Amino acid sequence: MLACLVLTACQSVPTPAPVAPPPSVESPVGSPVPPTVSTPTPPPVTAAPVRPVFTPATWTEIPGWNSDALEAVWPAFRIGCRALLANPKTQELWQRPCADSESVDASNTRSVRAFFETYFIPYRVAAADGRDVGRVTGYYEPLLKGSRERNAQYAVPLYAPPDDLLTVDLADLYPELKDKRVRGRVDGRKVVPYWTRAEIAHGATPLPSNPLVFVADPVEAFYFEIQGSGRIELADGSVLRLGYADQNGHPYKSIARVLIDRGDLPRERASLAGISSWVKAHPEQARALLDENPSFVFFREVPPPEPGSLDARIDGPIGTLGVPLLAQRTIAIDARAIPLGAPVFLATTLPLSKTPLERLVMAQDTGGAIRGEVRADYFWGFGPQAGREAGRMLQDGRMWLLWPKGADLPQ
Repeated sequence: MLACLVLTACQSVPTPAPVAPPPSVESPVGSPVPPTVSTPTPPPVTAAPVRPVFTPATWTEIPGWNSDALEAVWPAFRIGCRALLANPKTQELWQRPCADSESVDASNTRSVRAFFETYFIPYRVAAADGRDVGRVTGYYEPLLKGSRERNAQYAVPLYAPPDDLLTVDLADLYPELKDKRVRGRVDGRKVVPYWTRAEIAHGATPLPSNPLVFVADPVEAFYFEIQGSGRIELADGSVLRLGYADQNGHPYKSIARVLIDRGDLPRERASLAGISSWVKAHPEQARALLDENPSFVFFREVPPPEPGSLDARIDGPIGTLGVPLLAQRTIAIDARAIPLGAPVFLATTLPLSKTPLERLVMAQDTGGAIRGEVRADYFWGFGPQAGREAGRMLQDGRMWLLWPKGADLPQ
């Protein structure tokens, strides 16, 4: 997938219910030898600085604001309120708009538009250099066939987080590194980097935890990791939904970029189909190609939503905010630039076209390579058609943050 393989790693990093340790609420890993981290100086933070500039705008300046069917985003807004009000850090900010939204006629576009215009101010999003046009890619929720037991047909495992995966919150050592975490494992009395994809795949160390499920194709399993969540259809017709649980701490590396840089695949053919064709033509090189990406994603089983609930109506994977993602009305963003949970108006175009795609979305997810002030990963939904659209999406776009009236701008 050109968007997700060449330029991004689309796996989201959700904060799910406490079935597995979420990345924002880390659980210590027990060990007979307490791990120690001795660092004489703070480790360097290599991430590029993010300095968003928010400029007040009028509603008439936003292309498509008056023509968007805003009632379509309402389920995402309402379920987002559930998470925002449950978090002590965001509760006060969102209390009034979320409480007053309960009385809005959700089926009436004018009522929904009036609500947002009453409670929010739009801000044009730009980088520090004034650039307000950025990249918009797409992602989706895939479906694979699989089995809970390894057999001749299904032999590629998708793992739960291993027991020996350790997360170190650097803020415990250096307060200036708030929200910076590293993952590793205990080796004697030291914390060392966790095993890479190649080491895991080649059995350098067996994962302590049992696989959740087995699928047929290692390349499809690799793409499943990139998306960060998905569904597995079992032999009895039942469907198992998996969500992101954790990651081994190594940076994502695009295998499409590897093929392009080596001259094995032209950029215009670096799509899901193109890479799959290359792998089929070079089966002896497939494992080595996948191993070029040291990142490895672990999953958790996601229970089905309560029938008749808003969660069931949305029926999407769980995003970073901890709520299901509504197809074509939610995006993944860089939370250093756009506050997680906020409404954002996105103005871009449909994949491989100049047809406008202008609509209100909710910033309820993040991604491993979604980095920058004007950057969005658009969630297309579930299934093959959503996958086709997501795989073709690599567009320019602009963004407007909708922020509660009277509140200080996010820092």
